[in-house]
Formats: sequence, C-alpha cells, structure tokens
Amino acid sequence: MKFVTTNQGKVREAREYLSDLTTVEQFDYDYTEIQSDSLADIAAAGAEEAYEAAGGDDPVIVDDAGLFVEELDGFPGPYSAYVEDTLGIDRVWELAESLADRRAAFRCTVAYADGDVVETFDGAVSGTLVTPRGSGGFGYDPIFEHDGETFAEMSTEKKNALSHRGRALAKLADWLAENS
Repeated sequence: MKFVTTNQGKVREAREYLSDLTTVEQFDYDYTEIQSDSLADIAAAGAEEAYEAAGGDDPVIVDDAGLFVEELDGFPGPYSAYVEDTLGIDRVWELAESLADRRAAFRCTVAYADGDVVETFDGAVSGTLVTPRGSGGFGYDPIFEHDGETFAEMSTEKKNALSHRGRALAKLADWLAENS
C-alpha cells in the first residue's frame, strides 16, 4: 500500500496501525486538492487521482485533516493548512484568544483507493485552544490541548496513540482485516 504524503511522521504512524495487514510505502505525489468543505471529498478525490498516477498496481491512501473550532462553525477545517501558512500559529492563537468558547477538534479522513473501491475513514480528537506551549509536533499542536497537555508537549508515541489520524487509521485497519 502506498501512503501519499511527504511527511515521514505520517508514514511511521500508518505503519504502526497497518503493519500487521500490509506494507506501507511512502508515495511522493502532488495530487490536485479539490476545494471542498468536506475532508472526505478532498481525501477521496486525491486517493483516486493518486491511484491512477501510481500505476494502479497497489492500493493508495491519502489523508486530509484540519482543526475545527466550535465557535467558528468548524473554521478553519479543511482550510487549516492555508490558514496556518498565511497567518501562522501565533496569529491564529491571537484570534482564538478572544473566543468565549475555545473548544476545538482535530479531524482527519483517510481515503483508501484500489481501483475498484474508494472508502473513507474518519477520526477525531477533542480539545481546547490554549496559549502556545511545547516544542514537539507540528502545525497547530502548540495551541491544541487535550486532557491538560498540548499535542506539542506530548511524546510522539502518546500523541499518535490518541491522534485523529491514528483513529482514522485504526478504522482503516479494521476494514482491511474484514475485507482482505
């Protein structure tokens, strides 16, 4: 199976969940990311395109994820990477600091494509936006707190054990076990 990503950390996480079922290889391919409010639509379209680009021999998986802020009706959601790249984490925190309700969730959809089937698997973890803390992780991890600790303060192992991507990958693993 090919995981379409340039992030080695994501590949390692996928291997943790899927190694008993399949070999996971990184596939560096820049698929067209459609504009949509749906993580599932974005990931599924990317997986279908990447499957064709990979030659159609092995299944592929693509993930799309985002930070969904309750009081902002889920924004930035699928636009999280753009918002982070444009504003930066400190500026996002400055905006979030004024919110009365700072509840948020990291959500991820993993899409699997094998030419015959496209399936999507969702994962989420709830938390609260807080003043940036910690030096680990990436993206919004310093401002996302779960059970008193930001993702940037957690070890990689602890974060992966409860992450939104990990939860989606666990659902994919269950599906693969039932359908292989």
